Amino acid sequence: MSRSLGLAHIIRHEDGTSSGVWGIYTLQSAFQPIFAFNEGKLAVAAFEGLIRPFRDGEPQSPMTFFSTCPAADRLHVEALTRTLHLLNAGACLPREISIFINFDPSVFTERSIVDHALRDMRLVLHEAGIDPGRVVCEVTEQRSASQEALHGFVAALRANGFRIAVDDYGADDSDITRVKELSPDIVKFDAHWITQLMESGAGFALLTSMVRSFEDQGIRTVFEGIEEGWQLELAERSGASMVQGYVLARPELAPTSFRAFAKSSPEPAPAASHASAPVTVTPRKGRPAKAFGRRVSP
Repeated sequence: MSRSLGLAHIIRHEDGTSSGVWGIYTLQSAFQPIFAFNEGKLAVAAFEGLIRPFRDGEPQSPMTFFSTCPAADRLHVEALTRTLHLLNAGACLPREISIFINFDPSVFTERSIVDHALRDMRLVLHEAGIDPGRVVCEVTEQRSASQEALHGFVAALRANGFRIAVDDYGADDSDITRVKELSPDIVKFDAHWITQLMESGAGFALLTSMVRSFEDQGIRTVFEGIEEGWQLELAERSGASMVQGYVLARPELAPTSFRAFAKSSPEPAPAASHASAPVTVTPRKGRPAKAFGRRVSP
């Protein structure tokens, strides 16, 4: 069996976790929970893998790291970050919960590149003991050089058993028609955009309408960047399926403490969500509650 490109840059640790090396950087996985609304409670439904670069032991911003990677290396770096997240997810996350992994569709322009990447990913999933159905592949739907290539890439992901999430919906030139053409399982709303819409009654009405439109089609929705209690309240009122943000939980470097969110019973999670049993979460204290740009008493 041939060795995955991503595995060639991996360092294994005694605690079962892995880190990566790329040039002068050491790379670590961080995971942030994504919570689902469940009968008035919040349940952990998934985790998103986030890369954390270090240089000489000092943390660096992911943007700094990726900006220093030559375009010719981007495909290899993509493979490394995916490999790192999947190995660490297998080592330190609950085994029944979904894992969101980011993909940059712009590097998957040819079918041969897609096939090679998916072959490597299957090898890593086998080693990590992760079923493809647990993996949610995040892609952006903004206009690219080839919408045909994007659709082909998404189709190949789905054919390999992965689920699809459209990321950053509402940013830049997002288009609801293009999203529907991709037929994703999940749409993640851009954090800055939803915060702007929540600032007014008209904006919140529009946001609620879009959420309902997706949910009526069987497309689940995630609100990212939820940092305050009033945002969480409005997210629930809008009908969104899931939420993610600092008000609930911050990302943790692997190894994480998130095994505490594992299901207490052996029954499988629903196929549509792979959600865990409900876990009650108390949001962190922040500013007073807010309704459409107007402060109200908590």
